[in-house]
Amino acid sequence: MDGIYTSEGVVDKNALWLKYRFWVRREALNLQAKLPASVELDDLIQAGAVGLLNAIDNFDPKKGIAMSTYISQRVRWALIDELRERDWVPRRVRSNSRRLTTAIQRVEQQSGQPATEMEVAQELGVSLEEYQSMLAENNNSMIYSLDELQEEYGDNFEQPDSNHEALNPLNETLFSRLTTHISREIKNLPEREQTLLNLYYQQELNMKEVGYILGITETRVSQLHSQAIKRIRARLDLHKESHCKPPVKA
Repeated sequence: MDGIYTSEGVVDKNALWLKYRFWVRREALNLQAKLPASVELDDLIQAGAVGLLNAIDNFDPKKGIAMSTYISQRVRWALIDELRERDWVPRRVRSNSRRLTTAIQRVEQQSGQPATEMEVAQELGVSLEEYQSMLAENNNSMIYSLDELQEEYGDNFEQPDSNHEALNPLNETLFSRLTTHISREIKNLPEREQTLLNLYYQQELNMKEVGYILGITETRVSQLHSQAIKRIRARLDLHKESHCKPPVKA
């Protein structure tokens, strides 16, 4: 934390900008590699820079969130918002994504167990090969995956009497509660999917490296990653539905 406070003990915003601005270009470059050529790097950098400036303006060390975590999330969410405004994912892929999540949710509600690929394929009325192809295609449309889940479902973990500030998905209590919930759902995944997510997100290996360790192809890693994220999304949707139900009147 040295060098980011003035002599009066106030956060030095200029120092923060100089310290973390490289994150914007790095994230934008990593993201652009996964996107169609129509998405300009400069547009991503601009969106990420706005996210960084907002993070610097709103960061409060008293909140208990690590500065690097807070800034990283803000930059990534700014990039996610930029892509959402562009609606770059083909409508068919977006529709299939919802179908996959809903099918997994139905199967797991009925069986009480993690759905197998064959069970989900049968629920969808497609062959196993078609289902796996849909998984791989959907994986290519997911940019930050777990970060997107945190942003999308963050406001479903507030307490009933939360004030407006607590509805902010970066509120430290809310952020911690959602992260804990997602971590719990990851522990309920099939073992291979747990290992895959650990290698990809915690060890920061790419999908080719993950495949080498697990003894499967990169395409298979892509399919399993997509399925794991869909499982978590399906379970978060159930939480969301139960959260949104009106209270039963006596």
